[in-house]
Amino acid sequence: METTDLTIRAFRPDDRAAVTALWRASGLVLPHNDPDADLARAADQANSDILLGLLSDGTVAASVMVGHDGHRGWLYYVAVAANARGRGHGRAIVAAAEDWLRTRGIPKAQLMIRDTNTGVRDFYAGLGWNEAPRIVMERWL
Repeated sequence: METTDLTIRAFRPDDRAAVTALWRASGLVLPHNDPDADLARAADQANSDILLGLLSDGTVAASVMVGHDGHRGWLYYVAVAANARGRGHGRAIVAAAEDWLRTRGIPKAQLMIRDTNTGVRDFYAGLGWNEAPRIVMERWL
């Protein structure tokens, strides 16, 4: 999939530094997140992967971690570099994740937005995503 200057492909080990830098610059890494561990758990697995959007010069401009449990798909680490926004790259990377799930027969995709990340709610609504009132509970193991 391409936008005007974006090619989407799967993560490769030599992308690690660029991807973690994008995630940090986008405010997606918190003290309890270990992006390297998340990359190791999700990259090139049977039920998950990390998709990257690259500019024509090879710069990583967008990312999404996508996975599923056999029933529902999940999107994580959706990011577009600040200097690459406004060109459809966010739409393209989300569409690539949706396609990844669709080809695996997964009928539903979900994502979570931190309540402090208010700027992206309208972005996802514009892509046809709906807010689902849920209580998410967690337990660290």
